[in-house]
Amino acid sequence: MDYLNILSWSCIVLTLWMFSTGLVDLKKMQTTKSTDNIQFLPFLVTCASNLGWLYYGKLKNDHTIMVVNLIGALLQSLYILVYLKYTQQKREVVFQLVAVAAVGTSAGLYFVLFLPPGSMQLNQLGLTCSVTTVGVYLSPLADLVAIVRSGNVQRLSFPLTVATFFTSTSWVLYGNQLHDYYILVPNLPGIITSVIRFYLFWKFASITTSYKAMQI
Repeated sequence: MDYLNILSWSCIVLTLWMFSTGLVDLKKMQTTKSTDNIQFLPFLVTCASNLGWLYYGKLKNDHTIMVVNLIGALLQSLYILVYLKYTQQKREVVFQLVAVAAVGTSAGLYFVLFLPPGSMQLNQLGLTCSVTTVGVYLSPLADLVAIVRSGNVQRLSFPLTVATFFTSTSWVLYGNQLHDYYILVPNLPGIITSVIRFYLFWKFASITTSYKAMQI
């Protein structure tokens, strides 16, 4: 097995591991019948990103990208449906869902109907997917200010942080091997934001432990 195949399998396994960390939140929602301390935005943005990358993989005929993002889109859709079932803020969540769906549909029609097949279509789609991927990596930090003020990192998932770090690293190496900067560049923020979250877990670990003890 050559280096590229090793990287391909690493990307598949690590990315599916990263997506599957949402199963912890899914189980929590089903157990508590609520969405407290669970963020909706990462599910939504990740699903949109998966669909974009799935199309990009199809245009490039890259089965690594296609397999990962097909399974990822299905998992994120499941998380979204369960979140919708248990959230108390259904109107706000539905609004976000409709807004992203409208933007995604408009973008899809633009790429299919208004861009000629070939390098222009692939490059513009790659750029769009890259921007969306950066949004995926930044979305868990949406509550960063509140986390720093309270010192409570419960809204951040440690397993997801670990998975994101290794997944981002594998995609950076894969993109570098293919000389595909649409894959390489947007995964660099994944490494950086993971390091930031590691720092927050380390800095506020004792405060969060005390908070949990008070709840008990």
